[in-house]
Amino acid sequence: MDNIIEIKNVTYEYTEDEATHIAVKNLSLNIERGSFTVILGHNGSGKSTLAKMLNGLNKPTLGTILVDGINTLAEETEIEVKRRVGMVFQNPDNQLIASIVEEDVAFGPENLGLPPKEIRQRVDSALKAVGMEEFVSSTPHRLSGGQKQRIAIAGIIAMEPECLVLDEPTAMLDPKGRREIVDTLHKLNKEKGITVILITHYMEEAENADRVLVMNDGEIISDGKPHEVFQNVEMLKSVGLDVPQTTELLYALQKNGFKVNTNVISVTDTAREIKKVLEGV
Repeated sequence: MDNIIEIKNVTYEYTEDEATHIAVKNLSLNIERGSFTVILGHNGSGKSTLAKMLNGLNKPTLGTILVDGINTLAEETEIEVKRRVGMVFQNPDNQLIASIVEEDVAFGPENLGLPPKEIRQRVDSALKAVGMEEFVSSTPHRLSGGQKQRIAIAGIIAMEPECLVLDEPTAMLDPKGRREIVDTLHKLNKEKGITVILITHYMEEAENADRVLVMNDGEIISDGKPHEVFQNVEMLKSVGLDVPQTTELLYALQKNGFKVNTNVISVTDTAREIKKVLEGV
């Protein structure tokens, strides 16, 4: 198995009001290259702290994080880590700096010192990858929230990272905008082979992931395929998380004595299970 990220016995501590807090506790984890991983957790679970450690924004207090074999603690290779792991944050307005979309997307490649011709190619390719090529000459602040976030993602992928880490990128968006972003991420993962690590608390964003991790109090308390993790309804609710509505419905039916397969998530499969119940199968 080829891992792009290796996390070994990592702890992250910070001091606030003269008290020491542990945000991540002795965590060990590998992320496979080309995978789509979703990390779920309520506010304060440690998921955002972990996200910022993956490209060196936060440095582990204890333990080691390797990105493509590079230690994130090493100052001399800090730029290499950030080239390999691109970060996208919650508020796209904080990442958009230029007055024209193409200038915004070009900012990162320009800072890499690339020749103008390659920058042009990267800008066009990145905008096409997120479905925003027709907005190349638009003003960012006139775009919708979902469109702004796609431009922010384009700005990161124009730097050609091997891994994208997104910290609650849909938190400020409406349902349509959220779907746009998640669809874009799956497209980048499948078509360009970019490793995606999506931090969220929206259950439906995890439904089609390769792997789902649930964090609570700085630790991983569940790790598996989406349908495996979502079957632990009581555990998820105990840490302040919901489950997909389809899972909730099948779980309720099962609790009331109906024989249904709770190992499904999609609306189509759920409808099939309900049909069986109605037909008395």
